[in-house]
Amino acid sequence: MSHRAMIAGVGLIGGSIGMALREQGWHVSGVDEDEKRLTEAKELGAIDSTGWDEEAEITFVAAPVRDIPDLVKEALAVAPKGFVTDVGSVKASISKEIKDPRFVGGHPMAGSEQEGLLGADSTMFSDANWVLTPTEDTDDEAFKRVREVVISLGAEIVTLSPSRHDSLVAMVSHVPHLAAATLMGLAANRSEEHFAVLRLAAGGFRDMTRIAAGNPTIWPDICAENHEAITEVIDEFISALTEVRNEVNGGDNESLLKRLETSRDARINLPTGAPRPSELIEVRVPIMDKPGELATIASLATELDVNIFDLEMTHSSEGDRGVVVLLVEKNLAERLSGGLMTHGYRPALRPLL
Repeated sequence: MSHRAMIAGVGLIGGSIGMALREQGWHVSGVDEDEKRLTEAKELGAIDSTGWDEEAEITFVAAPVRDIPDLVKEALAVAPKGFVTDVGSVKASISKEIKDPRFVGGHPMAGSEQEGLLGADSTMFSDANWVLTPTEDTDDEAFKRVREVVISLGAEIVTLSPSRHDSLVAMVSHVPHLAAATLMGLAANRSEEHFAVLRLAAGGFRDMTRIAAGNPTIWPDICAENHEAITEVIDEFISALTEVRNEVNGGDNESLLKRLETSRDARINLPTGAPRPSELIEVRVPIMDKPGELATIASLATELDVNIFDLEMTHSSEGDRGVVVLLVEKNLAERLSGGLMTHGYRPALRPLL
């Protein structure tokens, strides 16, 4: 018997999830306010059938941010035994409204310049970061199962609290998009006076403004829902740009060079790829068998900048205890172990090979 999933919103992201799941043998049903889009989704192989599925093991809500809470509630009601996650790029407002233990907030950091269902691609999430934002209300089994399904799509998991997610995504996604759109706007305005501007817009300019080609209709809602974090980062950006302006205008080449070198080093050292098994170590963490333990440990690892490459959870047949088994890089295991101990856990380290 094949696994069953639902997709609420069969656009670019929802369609890509559906395609990826179907390639693994899942039966995928879809719902969307646009009936024409549902027909296209079926023709393109993003879904098998239309309508809500009460037997769905997992539902992905891939709708505009403003519509996510209502669709999550509906999915939870339709499939009483299934888990539900979403793909919205704002998490705190959703988590405040949804307290169900079967819900795990999510945000795949992936996309395409091609809008809508026609841009859907089953490989979209391969090696992409996918943020999960469990809370103290989240059932550990829900978090574990959603995490497993997301990993099966080829994504790398990052676990954050909803508020921490919104703060960080404002920095790495929301403000960069607004900055790219603003810079593109400046160039477009100048092109009215100097036709050569956009002809010269090659290399770095095209790279920096590429994301300005994304779907503009989703951004007003995103900015409204995450306006505090976005405003804070914009203020910091304005302050930093002012410093750069002063260095350029004042001929402070030493400070400018130091700034550029620091930025270059940070860019070069962005993390990539997974280590070999010989570079991993197993961290076993005894836990009380109660809600939220798994989410707490995973979130702590993220805050300590320790990537979890695999995660398992076993429950004791007797009593109220269990063990969480994590695979992390050897050179970061002590950092994670120390952090866990400061939070009252008693981890044990075991070589993988």
